[in-house]
Amino acid sequence: MPIDRTDRRTPSRRTFLKHAAGGVAGYAALSSPMITNKVLGANDKLQVACIGVGGRGESDLQGVKGERIFALCDVDSRSLDKAKSRHAPDAATFSDFRKMLDKMHNQIDAVCVATPDHMHAQATVRAIREHKHVYCEKPLTHNVYEARMVAREAAANKVVTQMGTQIHAGNNYRRVVELIRAGAIGKVEHVHTWVPTSYHGGNRPTAMPPVPKYLDWDQWIGGAPMRPYHPAYHPFHWRGWWDFGGGALADMACHHVDLPFWALGIRHPGKVVAQGPPVHPEGPGQWNIVDYEFGIEGNSYRASTVKLTWYHGAKRPPLLAQLNPPSRYNAGNIFVGSEGSLIADYGKHHLLPQDKFRDFQRPEPTIPKSIGHHREWIEACKANEPTRPLCNFAYAGPLTECVLLGNVAYRGGGAIEWDAPTMRLSGPGAEKGKQYLSREYRKGWE
Repeated sequence: MPIDRTDRRTPSRRTFLKHAAGGVAGYAALSSPMITNKVLGANDKLQVACIGVGGRGESDLQGVKGERIFALCDVDSRSLDKAKSRHAPDAATFSDFRKMLDKMHNQIDAVCVATPDHMHAQATVRAIREHKHVYCEKPLTHNVYEARMVAREAAANKVVTQMGTQIHAGNNYRRVVELIRAGAIGKVEHVHTWVPTSYHGGNRPTAMPPVPKYLDWDQWIGGAPMRPYHPAYHPFHWRGWWDFGGGALADMACHHVDLPFWALGIRHPGKVVAQGPPVHPEGPGQWNIVDYEFGIEGNSYRASTVKLTWYHGAKRPPLLAQLNPPSRYNAGNIFVGSEGSLIADYGKHHLLPQDKFRDFQRPEPTIPKSIGHHREWIEACKANEPTRPLCNFAYAGPLTECVLLGNVAYRGGGAIEWDAPTMRLSGPGAEKGKQYLSREYRKGWE
């Protein structure tokens, strides 16, 4: 049967993977017809809808508060009431984003998505197919398949996008990128990235307390398999359960791996190997060490093969103690180059060894100061310039894919090799790991 190009339903995983090797143009046939999004003047206000308004959603409301917040959606009426009274007394309110997008379709220009991870793609893809610009919190999606789909839908529908890696707008990251690309430490061969964060849900709760009156549990579960309500999941601890999140790797790596992704221009790893405690069927490990290997064209500041090693929980790169940096680094990146090292976190960085770089002349800044992570997206939406935000989905999609492949390798129990154009796995962990590239969706949320 021919594909109905006006159908907004998500294509099946099988259909998507069949078209995955065809690039954006090949996948456009699965999307709704492209339309020209309107251009607004600089003094005009975007009409924004926010899906998820507690936690990170509260920060997104702050980020777009200068625009017109037209609609609010949350499954928790407490968060919804608080957001309405604080930010948008006149906004329409919903617990189901599908109904919101259907009813407010002609009034909304742009959408912020700050749901738990398992619903990022569901909300984002639907908004994109409604030709709405989208700002989505990190990680962009819950699994690799969704990351590829979201990036391709955004390109096909020519909407303006931004993933919520807010630190990308900081000056410190920009100065590090300039140092690396200036060849300050020679050719980078290895990056060590670590955070102390750990999420692990453990065994599924057996108690079944009543669903609070303020919570729409069916909507919270969304496309995940239904399970009884328990406070072990909502509002924060869903990060420690495979059905809803991906542990510290999914939660934090898009922030920290963003820096080497940006500085080195790496994208799809060819090989991923993960260590950790025995895999628990319900949730992520309390610690992991993941090795990503990138084969890439070498140049003056990167080797032809770049290795990135991720550590979370109680694990740290041994090199951290050896380098003895002058300030404390609880999390961050160490770039290891042929001529020295660079250590960086969100707010500071040092070239090491210090004696060698004492008289180093830093390059002149070339990356302009950001107007703000949300503001970059807002101004690009008004001008209808999809490539303008630095963390648009063309960038954020591969970053998210890379991060989540670490969990695929861990759960697969062995090394995996990744062929990005075809989205095929091989290697010892491939047979078991391939089931974690995507998921089955609950009926009604396919």
